[in-house]
Amino acid sequence: MKKSSINKTSSNSPISRRSFLKVFGAAGATACASTVRPAEAQTKQPKEELMTVLDISKCIGCGECVAACKDSNAHKFPTVSKPIPKMFPPRVKVEDWSDKKDVDNRLTPYNWLYIQTAEVEHNNEEYEINIPRRCLHCTNPPCANLCPWGAARKEDSGIVRISEDICLGGAKCRTVCPWHIPQRQSGAGLYLNLLPRFAGNGTMLKCDRCYDKIAQGEQPACITVCPENVQRIGSRSKMIAYAKDLAASMNGFIYGLEENGGTNTIYVSPVPFEKLNKAIEKGKGKPHLAPVENSMAKEETLTSALIAAPIAGVAAGVLKVLSDARKEKNND
Repeated sequence: MKKSSINKTSSNSPISRRSFLKVFGAAGATACASTVRPAEAQTKQPKEELMTVLDISKCIGCGECVAACKDSNAHKFPTVSKPIPKMFPPRVKVEDWSDKKDVDNRLTPYNWLYIQTAEVEHNNEEYEINIPRRCLHCTNPPCANLCPWGAARKEDSGIVRISEDICLGGAKCRTVCPWHIPQRQSGAGLYLNLLPRFAGNGTMLKCDRCYDKIAQGEQPACITVCPENVQRIGSRSKMIAYAKDLAASMNGFIYGLEENGGTNTIYVSPVPFEKLNKAIEKGKGKPHLAPVENSMAKEETLTSALIAAPIAGVAAGVLKVLSDARKEKNND
């Protein structure tokens, strides 16, 4: 697509159908071509995935990790254009957290980590257990496998990210996530430049495990700020061994090692997670701690993933071109 044909579209107006189809053809070809990699790249072994282990027997619920997460990732938070377009059909609701950025007792587009508290009795002892909750970064994430636009992806590091550049806020990722972790902010993102009443509904956000810090050899903000050293991060194999030793030392329990086929966030607790799950407050933005079967092992889910993958690859290429054009226009 010619640069000038995109630049004729204002930053707040939808791209025409003809322009969109031109971009779809060009970007689709690029996306398909990019899936063919040299033999050397195909045989190169990626580094082992990173895993975090949380010893929730140590967490005092101080909230330092919550504040550090917000401060460290504030530059990634969405900027909202108002009035927010109402969606069609009307059953698709606008989700606007832009005036509630200070909410920290649940997951929101502006709060990717929060503390759940459970008061329970176990073996004739009373416990108050504080549980930092965020994305679990599944080893085989349904959000990344089933996103129709290719906006969610899993990196070699094990980090599962949503690309704010191409996400349209359709919330498929939240629907297929066993914990419904991603949160939507309407009135932000690329959909405003397409068909804002009919295509998408904003952008989805969640913990990306401070991928930019990880890339620089640093640790996520929630880990470095914790006064009780609740979290530890390292290679998956070493962290699994550490979690098992830790659980054995307290005659405790592990959550995340088997859930949804395995995650790269592991909780170790002196109290069974069945009891914790009954005690915590659950609901929208407040995930459960129940057992989770491997959602990607189901035949119908695998079939959906196989169908979605090539479509998502082309869609991601299309939306990347549109996103780059939008940025270029806004910078003019």
